[in-house]
Amino acid sequence: MNLKQIRYALAVAEEQSFTRAAQRCHTVQSALSHQVAKLEEELGCTLFERTSRRVELTTAGRAFIQPAQRLLAAKQTLVEEVVAAAGTVSGTLTIGTISTINAIDLTEKLGEFHRHHPAVNIRLYVGISEVLLEDIRQQKTDVAFVGIWPGDKDMLPESHRQLTDEPLVALVAAEHALAGHQRINLQTLSEVPLVDFYSGTGARRQTDRAFQAAGIKRHVSFEIDHIEWLENLVRRGLAAGIVPISTAQRLSSLVAIPIVDGPRRQVYCVWNPPLSKTAERFLQFTEMMLPE
Repeated sequence: MNLKQIRYALAVAEEQSFTRAAQRCHTVQSALSHQVAKLEEELGCTLFERTSRRVELTTAGRAFIQPAQRLLAAKQTLVEEVVAAAGTVSGTLTIGTISTINAIDLTEKLGEFHRHHPAVNIRLYVGISEVLLEDIRQQKTDVAFVGIWPGDKDMLPESHRQLTDEPLVALVAAEHALAGHQRINLQTLSEVPLVDFYSGTGARRQTDRAFQAAGIKRHVSFEIDHIEWLENLVRRGLAAGIVPISTAQRLSSLVAIPIVDGPRRQVYCVWNPPLSKTAERFLQFTEMMLPE
């Protein structure tokens, strides 16, 4: 058994395809299949059920995943600690973030970190909070910045720091019929077309729970997955949006209206020990941006 075989098997499990796994691992399918077969032979069990359409994990395959991931992570930690002992921080730092991260200037922090540790390969991606939290649980991501409704704190991993707790406000174009309001209530908002995130996401729950608590039904005309879509739809007068106040302040050309008894949003920095030396250094480096 070797690390290449383990890496190949994990790729097959994640891609559910030998062909895609081979492409991801930059090798030919026959070589990858041979290495996985050798791994199964040494383990004395079958990891995958192969059909003409897809590849599925067996019971043994499902048991293989987490120990295999820990083994590869331990190898990476070994390399990073040896390199760090020589005075250089290296390795890959993977960070996930929501699109409405306004509590900190993440790109500025990453730029500073890169200047101090140029040997680190930084990987940044944007996603919804649920996906980011799952990636943290599976240790696919080192550090993530997520936004949740205050009632969803049980979704957070044990290791987290709160960055903000802020109200959501209505966001409309200057020409919108509601633009002249000094304050607005949920009932009035429910009477106009709305744009919001997909149903079931944390960003959507922030607003859904507020309307449910008030006993008000609303109709979301536009469902989106990125704040840029919301901004563009609002700007063209197609709908009113409901966004964190920090996001509204950034969009100065649009009109932000406080909502009476409106929803709130909390932003957290989350991670899942054990962290790599590189991720530990990043958290230490950015400690000033994480409030006590």
